[in-house]
Order: sequence, then C-alpha cells, then structure tokens
Amino acid sequence: MTGKLVRYAVDEAGAAFVTLDHPQSRNALSDELLDELLETLETARRDEAVRVVVLTSSHDRVFSSGGDLRGFADERPPVAKYAELDRFPRLFKLIGALGKPVVCAANGDVLAGAFGLALACDLVIAKESARFGCPEINVGVFPFMISALIYRNVGRMRANELMMLGDLLTARQACELGLVNRVVPDEEFGDAVVSWAHRIAAKSPLLMRLGKDALDTTRDMGLHEALDTLQAQLALAFTTEDMSEGVLAFREKRLPRWRMR
Repeated sequence: MTGKLVRYAVDEAGAAFVTLDHPQSRNALSDELLDELLETLETARRDEAVRVVVLTSSHDRVFSSGGDLRGFADERPPVAKYAELDRFPRLFKLIGALGKPVVCAANGDVLAGAFGLALACDLVIAKESARFGCPEINVGVFPFMISALIYRNVGRMRANELMMLGDLLTARQACELGLVNRVVPDEEFGDAVVSWAHRIAAKSPLLMRLGKDALDTTRDMGLHEALDTLQAQLALAFTTEDMSEGVLAFREKRLPRWRMR
C-alpha cells in the first residue's frame, strides 16, 4: 500500500515497513502526513500478518524535521489551531497500544516532534550519521508535546538541557544517554534494520502483544499496583498454547511453531 505521504509494505517475515515519504519537506510532520501515518499504523495494527512495525524515512539524510512550522505561524485563530493539536497525542498513544513492537529506524536526523515520535517507539536503531534533538526552541517554539516522552527517557537536568538549549546529539551521544538502542555504520544500516525486524518477527506474536500491553499499562503505575497488574498478565500468559510451545521447542532443540492462542 502506498499513500501520498506514507508508504506501507509487509515482507514475507511479517515486518511492516512504514516509510515517511515526503522528502521535499524533509518529512515535516504536517497535519496531512500525521493523518496518513495514523491511518497506516491502524492498518498495521489490524493486519494479522504483521508481527513488527518498522518506522523509517525515504529521505537519505533526514528521518523527519519535526512539526510543520508553517502551521505554527499561519493566521488561523488560536481556537482553530487548538482543535487540531490532538494528532501527536493520538499518534504516541497508538504506538504504545499497537500490540506489536515498533522499531524506529533512524536513517537520518530525528528532530523536534520527530524526536518524540522516535521515543514513543519500543526500540530505536540509528545510522551513525544521524542526529537527535529539539532545535525548535531556537525559532521560538517550545517542545511541549514531546517533553513528557523526553522526561520518561532521560534524567531531568539533561532533558531540560536538550529542550532549553536546542543543541543536537550525535547518534553515539544519544545512545550513551539511553535514547537509542543501537548505532550502526551508515553502510550497514539497511541490513541491520531488516535483521532486527526479522528477529522480533520470529517471536510469539501473542506473547509479544501481551507483554507490550502490560508495559504500556504499567509504565506510570506505582510499584504495588504495577506488580498486581503484571501478576494477572503472567497468569493470562500461562493459559496460552504459545508459552507451552516455546518451552517445549526449547527443550526439543527446534524452532517453535507459534499458534497465536
């Protein structure tokens, strides 16, 4: 499936590649692109053949430049702008509740609102040449919407530095801060992304969904409440055939045959 601004393709291993495809704007997260991205992710969520989603870009140097600044400076009344501010929250919530792992394949600079998009994903793999950060403060825009995600992924003082100074991080620096899982030389990036996606796709889709749902539910709970919820989820996992099959396959030294029940 190919849209106007977002491409969607699923390979034989069950990896769905969702590609931001408006290089003319450096994949600025316009209302139109966000709407298409939301629709595409919903397609991936419903598609039973999809086991992992890879979010990437067709631009050779920029994953996304972030929010479309033209929309910030137009002459619409504030009430009209406010009515359209729900796209980023809906997108971040959808990724968390997708029921399938989402990998951000940062094949270029990940800036402003796109930095939040990357942090909303479950895993981030980056080209060595990619940069990350919140430069929007330099043009008078504070990263309001993504601040909640930054605060959940890095210490407060470092988060404040990122948002208030607007300096960019190299991929290596982002990895050292725990914002990126893996940094890969540019020439090895494509193969590394496919390898990660296929390794994830080989896991039980059912247990992966139960696990991701549990993480999304308990992330901001107190410890006692989280433990009670996780205990219930583990009990549910014990009722699945996939858990039994995974253990049996391990004991028999063979690949598991996931049954999705």
